[in-house]
Amino acid sequence: MSEQVFPLPDVGEGLTEAEVVTWFVGPGDTVELNQVICEIETAKSLVELPSPFTGRVRELLVEPGQTVPVGAPILRIEVAGDGAGPDAPGDDASGGAAESDETREAVQDTADSVERPEERDGAVLVGYGTGGAVRSRRRRGGEPLLDGAESAGGGARAHAVIPVADAAPVIAKPPIRKLAKDLGVDLAQVAGSGIAGEILRDDVVRAASQASLFRNIETPEAPSAREERIPLKGMRKQIAKAMVTSAFEAPHVSVFTEVDATRTMEFVRRLKGSTEFAGTKVSPLLIFAKAMLWAIRRSPEVNSTFTESEIIRHNFVNLGIAAATPRGLVVPNIKEAQSLSLLELARAIEQLTITARDGRTQPVEMQDGTITITNIGVFGMDFGTPILNPGECAIMAMGTIREKPWVVDGEVRPRMVTTVGGSFDHRIVDGDVVSRFVADVASVLEEPALLLD
Repeated sequence: MSEQVFPLPDVGEGLTEAEVVTWFVGPGDTVELNQVICEIETAKSLVELPSPFTGRVRELLVEPGQTVPVGAPILRIEVAGDGAGPDAPGDDASGGAAESDETREAVQDTADSVERPEERDGAVLVGYGTGGAVRSRRRRGGEPLLDGAESAGGGARAHAVIPVADAAPVIAKPPIRKLAKDLGVDLAQVAGSGIAGEILRDDVVRAASQASLFRNIETPEAPSAREERIPLKGMRKQIAKAMVTSAFEAPHVSVFTEVDATRTMEFVRRLKGSTEFAGTKVSPLLIFAKAMLWAIRRSPEVNSTFTESEIIRHNFVNLGIAAATPRGLVVPNIKEAQSLSLLELARAIEQLTITARDGRTQPVEMQDGTITITNIGVFGMDFGTPILNPGECAIMAMGTIREKPWVVDGEVRPRMVTTVGGSFDHRIVDGDVVSRFVADVASVLEEPALLLD
C-alpha cells in the first residue's frame, strides 16, 4: 500500500483557484477510478472532479466552502501498490504529489469535453474511459449518495445500491441535489420517476409546487441580523468583473421597438403540433433566435469583436443564451448556430437550458461566443437595457409577449405584442446598422414566413 495526495487541478480555463462546494466521499470510504469525489466552483461553473485512483480515503484536506489555489492538496488516499490506474500521479522529491501529464490531461478533458451518449459505456467520465461500477458515494456526515451512469435521451441507467439501515436510499445526481437544496425540497420525501427510483429534475420542480425554477416558493421571515456580509468569490466575482469591464470599456447604445408577434405565436403553436417537433420544446425564443441568425446575414457587422488594432468580423455565429441559475448568470453558447435547421436549433436551445439549470454547464460551452440573447420575458418584464457580454458587439433582448390593443388596417384589435431590441458596441456599429438589425429581427417576429427566404 502507498499513500497519494490529490492536488486541485487546473480544469482547463486558466484556473488559479476554486472553492470546494461538496464532498461526495469521506475518510474511510473506498473509491474507484473515475468516481466523482467532489464538486468545485470555479469563476465560471460547477465542475465535478473524478478520482484518478482506486483506494481508500485517508483524509479530506479541504473543508466545504474553502477556496484553495490550483496545486494545493485536497485529498489524501491510500492506494494499492503504485496506484490504481495509468492516471495516478506519484510523489515528487519534496514528498508532495507530482501530477502526471496523463492526470492533468484527463482532468482537463473533464471540463473541456462535452459528454456524448455514444461515448458512454457504464459509469464513464470524459477523459478517463470506463472505470467500472461506482460502488458508493457518501457525504462526510454519512449521508448515502448513490449514483451511476445515465445515457442521454432516456437510455439505460445503472445504479449501484448499497442497503442503508432504517432509510430508503435517495438516488439523485449532484446537480439535482443542489437544485433541491436551492428550492428547499427534501429529497427523502420525493418519489423519483427515473429508473430504479432515481429523482429527476422534473420531480424536484413538481415537489416545489412552482411554475418557474427562479421564483420564490414562499416569502421568508425577515432576518434578525441587521446586515449580512457575503464573500465575493467564484461565479459572482467573475460576473461582477465582467460587467464592470463591459460597461466601462464598451460604449453601449440601445435600440428597441414594439412588435406584433401574433403570427409568431401561431407559428409556435403549429410547430408544437407537428410530428417533426414532437418531444422537442418549442417557444417564441426559438423564433427569436432564428430571426437573429437571419438578420446577422443582412447586417454582419453586429457579429464582431473589437480590439485595439482591428475589428474582427465573425463569419460564423456562436449564439449565446443568457441563463439565470441559482448560482448566478451563465451564458453558454450554441456553436456554429448559423448552420442549424430550425429543429436542430430547437434541440440545441433545449439542451443548453437544461444543462444550465442543472448546474452542469462546462467552461468550454461558455467560451468563444459571438452574440447573445437574453429572454427577460420569462420573468414578466416588458424590456430592459442589457449589458454586453465582454468581447461581443451585440446582445438582444425579448420582453414578455402579452395581449394588447393594436391598430390593424385602421382598426383597434387585440394582438400578441412584445418588445425587442438590445445593446450594441458603438465602437463597431453606428445607429443605422443597429436600427436596421433590430428592424430585421422585428420583421421576422411579425412575419415568420420571411425565414423561408
